[in-house]
Amino acid sequence: MLYLTRVEHFNAAHKLYNPDWSREENEEVFGKCTNENCHSHNYELYVTIKGEVNADTGFLYDIKKLSGIIKDHVIEKLDHKNLNMDVAFLRDKICSTENLAIGIWQQLQSNLPIGIELHCIKLFETPRIYVEYYGS
Repeated sequence: MLYLTRVEHFNAAHKLYNPDWSREENEEVFGKCTNENCHSHNYELYVTIKGEVNADTGFLYDIKKLSGIIKDHVIEKLDHKNLNMDVAFLRDKICSTENLAIGIWQQLQSNLPIGIELHCIKLFETPRIYVEYYGS
């Protein structure tokens, strides 16, 4: 089994809040991240696929095609967007990095070709904070 990772980048804004809570409860849990005017991040997205090397090409999968899939199904939907307002797959969810990684997985999983499996989504919110998701 071979693993191949493509790194992409996007910028997006969000605020963390639970609409079922009071302003005070949101501020207690989310602090400055619940600011009404949102805040933004420069996200680094690592998409790792796994499979067997194709004997004819020497590739697990054409990295340019993988990049195109990521851009079409993820980056175009997220880059320079407000995650709370502009992203359909996050609607009615708290826009945490955890939920964002799960949503990215869901966007990619059904768009990979047969024989290529999604192994991991690693999403850096900051250089010191990231999540990894391996599917459910």
